[in-house]
Amino acid sequence: MKSNSFDVLPDERVRAVLRRLHGEADRQVPGVLLQFLPKLPRMLLGRPVDVPGAEVAFADKYLAIEQAQGAFCYLTARALRARTIVEFGTSFGVSTLWLAAAVRDNGGGRVIGTELLPEKARRAQANLEEAGLASFAEIRVGDAMQTLRADLGEVDFMLNDGFPLRALDVLKLVTPALRPGAVVVTDNVGVFKADYRDYVTWVRDPRNGFASMTVPFRSGTEYSVRQPDAP
Repeated sequence: MKSNSFDVLPDERVRAVLRRLHGEADRQVPGVLLQFLPKLPRMLLGRPVDVPGAEVAFADKYLAIEQAQGAFCYLTARALRARTIVEFGTSFGVSTLWLAAAVRDNGGGRVIGTELLPEKARRAQANLEEAGLASFAEIRVGDAMQTLRADLGEVDFMLNDGFPLRALDVLKLVTPALRPGAVVVTDNVGVFKADYRDYVTWVRDPRNGFASMTVPFRSGTEYSVRQPDAP
């Protein structure tokens, strides 16, 4: 039986906003693929494809997680009873809504999002307000290596979904705040294998305190658990 990802959300107001946003994001996919088409030979050869200035090049694009991934993150955060969630790569706030809904449904807390572009952050904030979730999210504007440097508290869950070549540095920055048993979800490790090679190698090295594997969503999603005896 095929499931509807939005059915995991008890709040129709949140479901309605997410249906609209996912629809807009889905309509952008062909255009995004066309922008990556010149990089296809590099991808096939296993070379990095991260583009300098990509944040500006994709300033009008959602680049959002798919619906099933959103439901997966929501349910994971509910299972963890997450009260503090960190998100690298807020964009227009699609994933932020899934996470903020989980925090609210867990009884309260906050999602700490970070977005480089002020206009995207403003759009994300407006979407949170429309869904009635603004009080459960804090979007920090600027470079994640600065915005996530302080005032995180103890982190239960992290969605690491910014630009690939920054993913490992951001995770290392946040790792000291991750509680034992915290989960880190990182998208696109299957699509951008070369860009995420160092990241995947690092989270799968037990010496770094994680147990990790790829969950077979369409783009490849790395699922990492902070171990109780982590250094």
